Parts: sequence; structure tokens; C-alpha cells
Amino acid sequence: PPPSSSSSRSPPWDPRTPDLALLFRLLPQCLLELVPEIAEDLLENVDQPLQVAKDKKNAKQYLLCDYNRDGDSYRSPWSNEYEPKMDDGVKPSEKLRKVEVEGNEVFQQYCGQYYDGGISSFYLWDQEDEDEGSFAGSLLFKKDCGKISKAGMEKGVWDAVHVVEAAPEGKDKAEYKLTSTVMLSATKKDLFKLEGNLTRQLDRSLPVKQGHIPNIGMIVEELEGSMRNSLQQVYFGWCEQVISSIRNTGTRLPEAVIEDLKNKTKI
Repeated sequence: PPPSSSSSRSPPWDPRTPDLALLFRLLPQCLLELVPEIAEDLLENVDQPLQVAKDKKNAKQYLLCDYNRDGDSYRSPWSNEYEPKMDDGVKPSEKLRKVEVEGNEVFQQYCGQYYDGGISSFYLWDQEDEDEGSFAGSLLFKKDCGKISKAGMEKGVWDAVHVVEAAPEGKDKAEYKLTSTVMLSATKKDLFKLEGNLTRQLDRSLPVKQGHIPNIGMIVEELEGSMRNSLQQVYFGWCEQVISSIRNTGTRLPEAVIEDLKNKTKI
């Protein structure tokens, strides 16, 4: 609750404080419906499920996030153009743009192999205040399974946001700092709705003989695989524990008790 107005030392109560605490534990949609007036401030502090757009020039899909947004416009990684059109929008340098183009082609294949489809987007930007050769980027994946008939699921969505900072380390190496957030949502009609998110970090110092793209792909693969296992253990393991605590399926009543029940229920 808000602090008492009689306390002169207490700072003014900010409704965003408990909301942010909730956002780091839940997916944002429901909370934003309750407090739409502070939605913009909240979304600046937490990742949210990724939205999809289509590049008008080549009809390719791409993902929207804060890392390709400038004002109300979003930059396509395929055409390097903003939609709605913006002539002075922020774009990577020519050298970095070449790496971005290569990365989008590579990670599109990665997405097809690991997600059996899905959508990927890779964005890079220059680090103006850092050492020469430093840059940052964001690699995004979205897999919307829709209806999964075999599992009886009505909807399943996986959103992954990987933010990486790269800085030169000597002549032949680079230091990578990766922060990854995975958001999972699964719904089974009239039975349950499972939503969760997980954020992890990873630092690596790697040789750049083959370029930055293989290194970024390797550390993303490592961290995302670990996070997938953690989500499976935390959320699905928790569900299994709850079910087991409600009804123990691993034991059987003694034969004497079963016979006694049979005798008592005879008509």
C-alpha cells in the first residue's frame, strides 16, 4: 500500500513500483489492461511478447521491439527502412549493416532448424561512447505453434529476446556480454493457462577469426538451451509436484483394504 502521508521521510508512492515487480514475474498483457495510463513507462523496463510486421518491399516478416524502434516507427532488418516511413531514423553504420544483413540470413536458417519454422530478426547498432569496434545487437525469435492437436493444446508461443554487447579484446578476440529473456505461454482450453518468463546472462571471450556471427550464434545457442531446460524443470516440474501432492499415483492400497472396500460396497 502507499506510505502514510504523515511520514515526512517516505518518498512519494509510485504506482509503477509494485507493477514492475509483477511484470518481472508475469507476462505484461493483463497488467497493462489494468493500468493503461502507465503502460509506456512499464514497457521501457521489461521485455514483452514480440509483435510481427511485414516488410512492404519484399513481403518478409520481421519482429518488433524497442531495439528497432524510433519514435512510432520500426526498422525492417531486410530493407533497412522504417515503417511508417522515417527519413532520419537511427540506422547502423555501413560496415555494421553488412554484418546485420549476414546475420539475418544465418539466423533465419538457425530459426528454421531449432524452431521448425518461426520468425527471427537480428538488429545491430553502433556504440558511440565505447571503443572503436564495439557494437551492440539484439537477436529475436518467435514461434507461435497455434493449435497443437497431439498435445491437446489450444495455443503455444515462445518469444526469445537476446541482447548482446561486443567489445574488442586485443587484436584477435572480443568480449561478448549476452542477456537473454525467454517468454513462454501455453493454453489448454478450459483446463489451464501457463505463462512464464526467464532472464539469464552469459559472458564469453572468444576469438573473432571467423567473424562475430558464429560467436553470437554459439553463445545464444548455449544460453537458450540452458534456459529451455530451466523452464521445463521450473514450470512443468512444479506442475508435476502439485499433481503428485494432490494424488499419489505411485502406490497401491493394501489387498486387505481393497477386499474390505469391495465387501462394504456390495449391493
